[in-house]
Amino acid sequence: MRLDLTTLNLVLAIEQTRSITRGAEREHLALAAASKRISDLETRLGVQLFERRARGVEPTEACRALVRHIRSLHASLHALESEVMEFARGIKGHLRIVANSGAIAEALPPDLVAFSQAHPQIRISLEDLTSAEVQAAVAEGRADVGVFTAPLLDSRMQTFNYRSGRLAVLVPEGHALADRASISFDELLDYDLVGLHAGAAAQELMREQALARGRTLNARLQVRGFDAIAQLVESGLGVAVLPQAPAERFAQVFKVRQLRLEEDWARRDYVLGVLRQERLPTVVQRFVDALCPPETRTETTATTQPLRGTA
Repeated sequence: MRLDLTTLNLVLAIEQTRSITRGAEREHLALAAASKRISDLETRLGVQLFERRARGVEPTEACRALVRHIRSLHASLHALESEVMEFARGIKGHLRIVANSGAIAEALPPDLVAFSQAHPQIRISLEDLTSAEVQAAVAEGRADVGVFTAPLLDSRMQTFNYRSGRLAVLVPEGHALADRASISFDELLDYDLVGLHAGAAAQELMREQALARGRTLNARLQVRGFDAIAQLVESGLGVAVLPQAPAERFAQVFKVRQLRLEEDWARRDYVLGVLRQERLPTVVQRFVDALCPPETRTETTATTQPLRGTA
């Protein structure tokens, strides 16, 4: 079935104006031609798109579903136009990267700078998602490369070891733990926690570790962004567990102290993932080679785990 853009735009115009007449005017079509287009489309789709009323039309549920796809199509066409036009300005490619917050805070920035300097004609976009969302975006083709933490949830992905980091504890100055150099997770569970939103890798990991001990997290507050966590900790609203690199930076900026989390699972291994295929696009291959050089590259051997709340 072939759907032309003029008819789809007409459907959108009618849905927005609630009138075939005004929709036709907006799309510069004669009323009779617009009515025939809608009638033909309904016949081809086998559903009614609009209910005729005395003062116009009302979209059906089928029409609302079609409109959602039309809006998505418009967004894709706009992105396509923007990206293709960039080639006229000397841009030779667009690399879409998705990564979890920890990878962005601990590992990616210097590598992105180095890659951009080495390949100034490649435009890079970066989006912050949970690890589960990162994997879905790459597997479904909405992103070219993903950086995330285990578990691997989708067998369509090929992953390589990228970097390692650690989780650390942040406490306010003057806190009972402030003079400590390190702390166990069991001890930490006695305090109120300021954490990331549900689905964030560190938050889900802590929840699972607490459950394994027969305990629960005293998650007093959950927010998005490490900066917000640091400010809430400084205000005395709780303690937090977050990647060590930003924790070290916050200890220099805010009135907080950083402690080592003495747990084996506090080590976090970031992996770089791409869609498994016979030959990667040139831009993607260059990025993979830059972050995971062939001479040192090791492919991860983690088995795919069923999708759950982890990220």
